Amino acid sequence: MGTLEGPPAKTTGSEEDEVSPIEEVRLTVTNTDDPTLPVWTFRMWFMGLFSCALLSFLNQFFAYRTEPLIITQITVQVATLPIGHFLAAVLPTTKFRIPGFGSTSFSLNPGPFNMKEHVLVSIFANAGSAFGNGSAYGVGIVTIIKAFYRRKISFIAGWLLIITTQGIGIRMGWAAEEVCGGAGPYVVAQLLGSGLSFPMALHEKEEQRMTRAKFFVIALICSFSWYLVPGYFFSTLSNISWVCWAFPNSVTAQQLGSGMRGLGLGSITLDWTVVASFLFSPLVSPFFAILNILVGYTLLVYIVIPLAYWGFGMYNAHRFPIFSSHLFTSQGQPYDIAAIVNDKFEINLQKYEEQGRINLSIFFALSYGFGFATIASTLSHVALFHGSEIYKRYRASSKGKEDIHTRLMRQYADIPSWWFYLLLVVTIAVSLALCIFLNNEVQMPWWGLIFAAAMAFVFTLPISIITATTNQTPGLNIITEYIMGVILPGRPIANVCFKIYGYMSMAQAVSFLNDFKLGHYMKIPPKSMFLVQFIGTVLAGTINIAVAWWLLTSITNICQDDLLPPDSPWTCPGDRVFFDASVIWGLVGPKRIFGTLGNYSSMNWFFLGGALGPVVVWVFHKAFPKQSWIPLINLPVLFGATSMMPPATTLNYNSWILYGTIFNFFIFRYRKQWWQRYNYILSAAMDAGVAFMAVLLYFSLGIEDKGLNWWGTDGEHCRLATCPTAKGVVIAGCPVN
Repeated sequence: MGTLEGPPAKTTGSEEDEVSPIEEVRLTVTNTDDPTLPVWTFRMWFMGLFSCALLSFLNQFFAYRTEPLIITQITVQVATLPIGHFLAAVLPTTKFRIPGFGSTSFSLNPGPFNMKEHVLVSIFANAGSAFGNGSAYGVGIVTIIKAFYRRKISFIAGWLLIITTQGIGIRMGWAAEEVCGGAGPYVVAQLLGSGLSFPMALHEKEEQRMTRAKFFVIALICSFSWYLVPGYFFSTLSNISWVCWAFPNSVTAQQLGSGMRGLGLGSITLDWTVVASFLFSPLVSPFFAILNILVGYTLLVYIVIPLAYWGFGMYNAHRFPIFSSHLFTSQGQPYDIAAIVNDKFEINLQKYEEQGRINLSIFFALSYGFGFATIASTLSHVALFHGSEIYKRYRASSKGKEDIHTRLMRQYADIPSWWFYLLLVVTIAVSLALCIFLNNEVQMPWWGLIFAAAMAFVFTLPISIITATTNQTPGLNIITEYIMGVILPGRPIANVCFKIYGYMSMAQAVSFLNDFKLGHYMKIPPKSMFLVQFIGTVLAGTINIAVAWWLLTSITNICQDDLLPPDSPWTCPGDRVFFDASVIWGLVGPKRIFGTLGNYSSMNWFFLGGALGPVVVWVFHKAFPKQSWIPLINLPVLFGATSMMPPATTLNYNSWILYGTIFNFFIFRYRKQWWQRYNYILSAAMDAGVAFMAVLLYFSLGIEDKGLNWWGTDGEHCRLATCPTAKGVVIAGCPVN
């Protein structure tokens, strides 16, 4: 099969113009193109659709587990290269015609497997991993309704929520590309590694004895085999919190040493799923990003929280666990959420008054405060440090000289505008129909949809700039929850629906924008990019909801960590936080948590602090322009370093930082040639190995509930880490002070 666009001859720009104005692009991307390379091939379709389906299944399968490993496109990039070459060698080259396509001839094997096909396969795979998020965010709504609230939602309503949020995100991504125009360099930074350099390196001719393919197979077998130990025989190796073993009767020691429910001092892991969960593989994150995370993480976990808990006892912190995403009464007891929900799926104020105000652990409360600071600092940081350049590039985009890559892409037919408008009209119309005709299931009014989409559009450009320059993406989840909670309190599902339309539309737009840039620099025909993204998104979303539905209806007590065995992996940490957020912002409402009727109104000062922080940094930068380290202070990244906590734990962060530092500082510095050849390959093999073994263990042993029962499978052994330390608070299994 050939490409969609009719190609001219091989092209380059004029000699003096054949350089990109962006240094990183000049060093990474070739400034030539061969438009005769076929991309719309049987090989691309077969591997792309299969990769998308497989990753969407695996990522949704892992999403409910205590350590929700996310399998990304890097694994597919490595695995599909030899498969592509194999198909090119064995498929018939015979040409044939298809009725309705005129004289155009097709072939199952139009020639050698090329890089453009490979990139499109990876874009398909990226859709299968929800563009790096693992599974579609909208599945969380189905999960909390069925597993936590124990109510009903139809399959079609859940499916429409997922597909429409992704569709709006595609349109916003293209709109942001049109708006930012010359600001394209901002969305290049995070593509230079696994996006651009990696596939180009894979297609280089192998001359060494240990080829990348051979290394990948060896590492995959090792990863696959080893996961049998922490995944089945000795699960305690996943969270080695030796401080708890040394002090089995000390609450304070276990609060300090527990990696799952405490501050994680000394906790380590021998389980790759723990290392790569929540923050992705540390091997693919540059060291400067790891360092930013380390600084922000240390600030919150090892300075602010100890001072707030042991130093000042803020918000009656001693009455609750030091690290928990659960909700509590004023006496430290678990809050009975089901008791305050009426038959209309709204708050029962009388029952709420009987139980009293909702209380949070000190960590959960401060994590929201830092979230407030993150979103406020994002706006002021981008305005102060990037505003003038965005404006200049925007003006230059309509007048300025095109670089070589843009000129090369002019050879391909652009995507018709009506494709985008049709997609936008259809997704908005279906979303409105969902809000109107299935309102009893989603609760959100029609105007909430329009408001959420508008918020997402406003934030897409500044968030994409932060993502590109720091490799971290601040989310809109908190601000969308807050706003809808103020406008429409008492309706938990309306709140989370508003969140996914506001937050996920923006997040998807940023992800699509990055893929668009990848296609731009790899010279992929725009129509091919659009169709692969669209088809992959629909396929992945459908498989996500199908797998979720299957697991939610087949695993007893899924997501109920108080009812599951100690070694059960089906604790749904991400969905637990999603559920608690629906209670805080939707059911009870921010006024009764962070407002005058709640305990945490002072957290709103974090908005002001976050907004003013970059101003202070900017003033110092202007006052001392020779100090080059000052503009490197990126407060949105520092404040948002722990944005994945909860559900991520200190063990996840400690191990991620440790392994990331080993590979991306020490090995990068002292064994750079090895790092360049094998670092990304090792990451992909580790992900793939544990993923396949985890699925094998579930279908061979877990589905029949065949497990081991001994000390090494009895959890973390930090049973006192969740105990309160206040006098007179009585919790089952905890000592009374």
